[in-house]
Amino acid sequence: MDLSERKLRILQAIVGDFIRSAEPIGSRTLSRKYDMGISPATIRNEMSDLEEMGFLTHPHTSAGRVPSDKAYRLYVDNLMKKYELPEGEKKIIADKLTRNVIELDKTIQHAASLLSELTNLTSFAITPKQDENKLKYVNLLPVDESTVVLMIVAESGKVSNTAVKIKVPYTEEHLTLLSKVMTYNYRGKTLSNILTVDIIKNFETDIEAMSRLAESIRPNFVNTLENMLNVDLYLDGLTNIFSIPEYNDIEKAKLFLEMINQKKHFTNVLVNRENGVIITIGNENTDDIMRDCSLVTATYHIDGKLVGKLGVIGPTRMKYDEVTSIIEYITDNLSQTFKLTGGEEENDE
Repeated sequence: MDLSERKLRILQAIVGDFIRSAEPIGSRTLSRKYDMGISPATIRNEMSDLEEMGFLTHPHTSAGRVPSDKAYRLYVDNLMKKYELPEGEKKIIADKLTRNVIELDKTIQHAASLLSELTNLTSFAITPKQDENKLKYVNLLPVDESTVVLMIVAESGKVSNTAVKIKVPYTEEHLTLLSKVMTYNYRGKTLSNILTVDIIKNFETDIEAMSRLAESIRPNFVNTLENMLNVDLYLDGLTNIFSIPEYNDIEKAKLFLEMINQKKHFTNVLVNRENGVIITIGNENTDDIMRDCSLVTATYHIDGKLVGKLGVIGPTRMKYDEVTSIIEYITDNLSQTFKLTGGEEENDE
């Protein structure tokens, strides 16, 4: 059954009012706050129809109505007006994301923090799948006589630093030479492909000291590559839920935090979502533990290839217009930032 223009206007007003106030709204309040040109009795009848159609629910403790998941979906798809970010807010986002862009992971983590700050919701970001990411360079840095730092830098900007215990004597010259050999052998190869080559053979050398040093480094090199292939999840703003009326119930807040802290499962949920801006509301979430939440995700690109996700999770009563505009602007800036930095000159060291 198609909704009349009047029903749509009433529903739009109820959804918008409830998102702002978190209070159920009745026909008299609706008539008083919004000039609809109809009586409270007519509004009440229309609201009853909307309730029968599944767009409104009637809390037992209140005479007013609140939107259902179905109403939020209609609102997001057809009734929500585009929210224009203020220019000042755009500048803050752009400045913070482009400042000191050195490492991919740190920038993504910073984006999640910024998103939480701007939306007052729990935010998250996942780094791109790294299977097709290529190695840029390897560096070995001395710490003390028995420890060196193995630095692996990928073309996307992902950096991994691993402290390695060395059981054989070495010199800085040995580390420099081995760094150059490893960079020469593996630069431009995908991280996943490097793991399939004969690393031991590639480490063979006529210099005995170098050979023993390479053997000490090899296990950590392999483990570091494997770890770099994993998707990382960053969370921010977990405590923001305590300022949201829906989570005044401590048990409900506890369940929310437990859900988010199942990081492996939550990461899998995010990885398997479609690309683009995706909004799932309440019962639209296939996961039972997310049936009381809305999940908003958007994708960003690294060099136009690797794709990561950024978003928020919170109650179904969410400022969808503001949230989606902020997320879109941040992901657009991320993609643009890494498009610009992706062509920087490679470092051999």
